[in-house]
Amino acid sequence: MVEVLNSPLASSISTYGYSHQNHLYCCSRRHDFRIPFQCISCCAYFDLGLKVKTSCSKKNLGFAVVALAEGSRPQFQTAKPRVRETFLLSKPIKNDNPRVFPSKVARLESVCEEERLPFVKENEDFSKNYPKQILPAWGSLADQDSENQNHVNKSSNIYLKTNDETEDEIYYLEERDVEILSRRLLKLSRANKVRSALALYRSMEHSSLLPNSHSCNSLLSCLLRNGRFDDALKIFEFMKANEIITGHTFSLILKAVANVHDCDAALSIFEEAERDYKTKKYMDTIVYNTMIAMFGKMNDGDQVERIWRSLKDNGLIGTEVTYRLLVCIFVRSSQNELALDAYHEMVQNGLSPDEDTMEAIIGACTREGKWDMALNIMQSMLNREIKPSLIACNALIISLGKSAKVDLAFKVYGFMKSLGYEPDSYTWNALLVALNRANKHADAIRLFESIRKEHSTSLNLHIYNTCLMSCQRLGLWEKAMQLLWQMEASEFCVSVTSYNLVIGACEASRKPKVALQVYKHMVQQKQSPDIFTLLSLIRVCIWGSLWHEVEEILNHAPNGSIYNAAIQGMCLRKKTDLARKLYVKMHEIGLRPDGKTRALMLQNLPKNVDQKRSDVVI
Repeated sequence: MVEVLNSPLASSISTYGYSHQNHLYCCSRRHDFRIPFQCISCCAYFDLGLKVKTSCSKKNLGFAVVALAEGSRPQFQTAKPRVRETFLLSKPIKNDNPRVFPSKVARLESVCEEERLPFVKENEDFSKNYPKQILPAWGSLADQDSENQNHVNKSSNIYLKTNDETEDEIYYLEERDVEILSRRLLKLSRANKVRSALALYRSMEHSSLLPNSHSCNSLLSCLLRNGRFDDALKIFEFMKANEIITGHTFSLILKAVANVHDCDAALSIFEEAERDYKTKKYMDTIVYNTMIAMFGKMNDGDQVERIWRSLKDNGLIGTEVTYRLLVCIFVRSSQNELALDAYHEMVQNGLSPDEDTMEAIIGACTREGKWDMALNIMQSMLNREIKPSLIACNALIISLGKSAKVDLAFKVYGFMKSLGYEPDSYTWNALLVALNRANKHADAIRLFESIRKEHSTSLNLHIYNTCLMSCQRLGLWEKAMQLLWQMEASEFCVSVTSYNLVIGACEASRKPKVALQVYKHMVQQKQSPDIFTLLSLIRVCIWGSLWHEVEEILNHAPNGSIYNAAIQGMCLRKKTDLARKLYVKMHEIGLRPDGKTRALMLQNLPKNVDQKRSDVVI
């Protein structure tokens, strides 16, 4: 050690105020002085690149090692050492942790109490009385000289640390209280000081001090916020190994794994934790909620159902969040029965559904036709002073309309207006459908006319088609034609369904020529007729005795359903000869008649069966 003080190379030692204090005796031919120092639990090693710089002030001299040299420890000869034994017996830190700084140079700084000590000259020889420093085998002397020369030129970069080095810092912890250190770790993590928090955590780990779960969860969240996924996984494994893990820990890491990788990777970790009896006890309802929400974003209702069943099998009870997620996910994935089951289970467990859950259930009831349940849920919302949305009101009106509950539908409509909502196109269409289901077609047409006059901006293609359906049922072909021209004038994209409804109105009123005109106009508008269009034309032409047109339609689109309709119509009109010809032609082109067609042909066979049987194949 004296050899180091004797060296002209500068050394810098810094102190941090440790409690134990000893003295270092240094003697030379000109100086004999005592330096008080504070002992720390580490050893300093030096190399040729160190320059020793001594300075004195009014403060005590203390020693603290900032970095340790690894892999190159110089040895001291102990022939009559003048240094006190207490310094030589200072206990070093056992370097079992690979994160301790590799290849670092100790930085020392000396401060004297009374006066500044003079520099020791280079020609003074202490080799006879004091320990010698045996230098590490770093190569030849020439290489060492060149390294020293380079060290002088790059002295400003000696103490610079890279990011990886600073992130692996380990400090000597003067404070040994785990609770105090955990609170410090918590504050650093909340302040988003990643490097300092990691250094404190690793120092506690190195000192066998176990932080509490709350501080580790905060550190885990801090690392994930800053994109330190790998470090977060290491801390997660550390918490599992030391059994300080919580459900919040699993929730954090599962969401992070799903974001970095995918939901299947998170599911693997979740299932592994469920199988392990040591970690299964930490899997609370919040962890299951995390997994349900994760697969809910993907609309994977089947996987959500499996997680829900697993939650109940493990003896856990869902929370309001659990059932809100289940109901909304099942409704969104069109699994309405499961949504209703989740809602009933929620009510049985004594939990109160919130606004989102109740509105989602109303939507599920409308799809399943359970209007009474939807009405009860709406009433319970009003009792709890929860204002239902316009979507929920429309859904309830639709459900009532499909069940032909016209009076209740209009009551909900009046209540909706009292809440301050303006009816939209969904509302009007639902009311029109309700009137049609109740066979009040004339009332539906009158309601349509009032909508057209007072709420023309709400008109759309669906409302027009609903009114055309009323015209078809009443056989009002003129009104249907008028609505069709209005649709085309309003530049609506008139669909095949609209033309079919107009042709159906002509069929109901026995207007075959008008139906054919609508059909030709439809083709001119580049709308391809479907099977319903052709069936209506066949029926209306048969009733109008337009046999040539019937034959053209059959040749244009040969189809078994169209041939069956034509043959049956001809048999009912007593055109048995034409029916037999079509029947034979139907067999020739490979079409199969249905049971009703065969029965009609058997009834209309001639009396001399042997004479005509060869013409007709039954």
